[in-house]
Amino acid sequence: MGRAMISKVWLIGLISTLVLSGCMSHSSSSTSGSTEFAEDFPKQGASLPYEVLRGDLLDGKTNQPFEVRNGGFGSAMTAHPSVRHQFYALTDRGPNANYTGDYGKGKTFPVADYTPRIGLFEVSEGGQITQLKSILLKRPDGQLISGLPNTSALGGTGETPYHANGQPVLMDDSKPYDAQTNPIKLDDYGLDGEGLVALNDGSFWVSDEYGPHMVHYNADGVEIGRINAFKMDSRNTFNLPSVFQHRRANRGMEGLAITPDEQTLVGIMQSTMQNPNKAAQKGNLTRIVTVDLQTGKTEQYLYRQEKNENSNSEIAALTQTQFLVIERDGSFLLGGPKKANPKAQKQVYRIDLSSATPLSSVALSNSISRDESHGLLIDGLTLEQFAQQRGWAALAEKGIKPVAKTLVVDMVKEVAYPHDKMEGLWIIDDHHLGVLNDDDFATWSTKGKLEQKYLNGTTIDSNQLYIIKAELLAK
Repeated sequence: MGRAMISKVWLIGLISTLVLSGCMSHSSSSTSGSTEFAEDFPKQGASLPYEVLRGDLLDGKTNQPFEVRNGGFGSAMTAHPSVRHQFYALTDRGPNANYTGDYGKGKTFPVADYTPRIGLFEVSEGGQITQLKSILLKRPDGQLISGLPNTSALGGTGETPYHANGQPVLMDDSKPYDAQTNPIKLDDYGLDGEGLVALNDGSFWVSDEYGPHMVHYNADGVEIGRINAFKMDSRNTFNLPSVFQHRRANRGMEGLAITPDEQTLVGIMQSTMQNPNKAAQKGNLTRIVTVDLQTGKTEQYLYRQEKNENSNSEIAALTQTQFLVIERDGSFLLGGPKKANPKAQKQVYRIDLSSATPLSSVALSNSISRDESHGLLIDGLTLEQFAQQRGWAALAEKGIKPVAKTLVVDMVKEVAYPHDKMEGLWIIDDHHLGVLNDDDFATWSTKGKLEQKYLNGTTIDSNQLYIIKAELLAK
């Protein structure tokens, strides 16, 4: 995407801001349709439609055939910019499971040629959900992307892709493996999408867990721009700070928002980064990054999780500085494939960036320095290390404060939320919030063996939309 395109996006956003009658990004008079559908939506939620990708695999526990479903549209969610009862939802890289084979640790991809996609859904009164279209994501030349891992030069963490039968995914699966002529298939356009925003011009921004990358797609799903932390990547329009190269595997930029004026992208990392090593990832310090789409200028803020190694699964804009954030753990209230956890955490917080310390404003001193790769250092420790070893009070003494947080919705208390993953937020208006889970394509794995994903002994997990009534804006 050239600067002309970025300027166009910014100008459209600016014009849209001038006609907005309120603060909310999607609650203006320019958004068509009423919110009656939200008032009478079933409290227990409603399932999104799905198709079966394959049904011939044997469940690792029952040894019976099970369904791999698409489904999978819960990795991110965002409002349609102009139609109030419609939303977009995003899949990730496709069904997968941890697996170690003859070529090292990696993932099985039972549908290895799966293309990540954006779905458009409509909600009718009474809770009926219809999928209107599916937008397959594509390279700049129009070729379909895959969900296969990136190379190490672009942040790949050495995940080897395998087929469901344990054979590696090769450049040509009809021929035997050869390191030179028929190597393991990786894809630098491969995307494990987790964050999504829809712009007024019909285009989308997607963030992912691989790079992390922020990728701009046009209305047809063709890539028109990219932002990541790898300065040698010639596809980039702008760059993220180099510190984001230290994302934790499978816990990259899990949430993405855009300010109501459509000028600034706001991304949030799922968990504490491996900055500078794996030991640092066991903390509760996570990072938010903003990117000005006109200038490329970035800023960083800190977010303090409720417990170590939690997951920030989504971020959505309320105003220029206020956002909603999903923070969750990985447990199941009813058990599912794990032990039931009555203390499961599935919560939505309101945050305000204006309450936090912009990391670029922190003054350097004898104890505070900046490193090109690892970012701000205090006494030679990264911020991740410093918070873990000395605590947040010590960070505050250095003049560094995280964003202020206010609990808006506790989904366990609200609806007895049974899913492990809560990953989609849809701001409908000032008083209604849509929440969507990631069903992992209705699959799970135990010790590398694929199986059906259950919420309890009988209920298969599915993409379930909940609509919650809450006061979203700060008073």
